[in-house]
Amino acid sequence: MPSLELRAASAADLPAINDIYNHYVLHSTCTYQTEPETIEARQAWFAAHGEGYPVIVGEQAGEVVGWGSLSKFKDRAAYQPSVEGSVYIRHDRLGHGFGRVLLVDLIARARALGYHTFIGGACASQAASIRLQESLGFERVGQFREVGLKFGRRLDVVYLQLMLQTSTD
Repeated sequence: MPSLELRAASAADLPAINDIYNHYVLHSTCTYQTEPETIEARQAWFAAHGEGYPVIVGEQAGEVVGWGSLSKFKDRAAYQPSVEGSVYIRHDRLGHGFGRVLLVDLIARARALGYHTFIGGACASQAASIRLQESLGFERVGQFREVGLKFGRRLDVVYLQLMLQTSTD
């Protein structure tokens, strides 16, 4: 595993988190957002994440090179046992295994928080993201065809799921 220090994110990390994310907004299909996130919107997003939905950062030499978060899968109360994860790595630090480190940590946090299932997703063209999730035990559970439109292309979304507890838990 690569050397990456993980810690809970703080408000001071939000500019770095936003910069990492906005690169992908402008240059990738790994997010279907088409306009850069404002710092104000990022602050509201962060404020909505509490103890049950942690945001973490990965640092190297004191520099944030990636982040991850657990979020509500859906707002309705019956979905509470399910959580959705996100991981973003600074574009110039891809390929070093940092995404795996962050995702493994998020899975452990989701288990410790008592979630039953972890939902992941990716644009069907994001093969590396899908492979990473599958390598950690996620199973493909669905694909929505042509639900996104970005860069003039119609995009499919693949959903993956990792069961964190058995049905009897």
